[in-house]
Amino acid sequence: MTEPAHLNNQHRDTVAKILQHPASHNVEWHAVLSLLQYIGQVDERHDGRFKVTIGGETEIFDKPKHKNIDEQQVVDLRRMLRTAGYVVDERHEN
Repeated sequence: MTEPAHLNNQHRDTVAKILQHPASHNVEWHAVLSLLQYIGQVDERHDGRFKVTIGGETEIFDKPKHKNIDEQQVVDLRRMLRTAGYVVDERHEN
């Protein structure tokens, strides 16, 4: 995996789960929020939603009802991460 910012192991694992195919169904919200706060700007709005900006792209996310993010959030995060330069190195995929 290549990324524009230095990530710790937890953040790298979270990016990998988001970018893997097929999409992982066990990506925990608290890990995603930690990653997003590290690589971008996260503002919790008065309505409880989260405004996330990575590079020039902004997306609004709802906190999941359960501990894991849903499939649409994976899709949206995948797009944001790829736009920001996060990619999976195919030589290291199984």
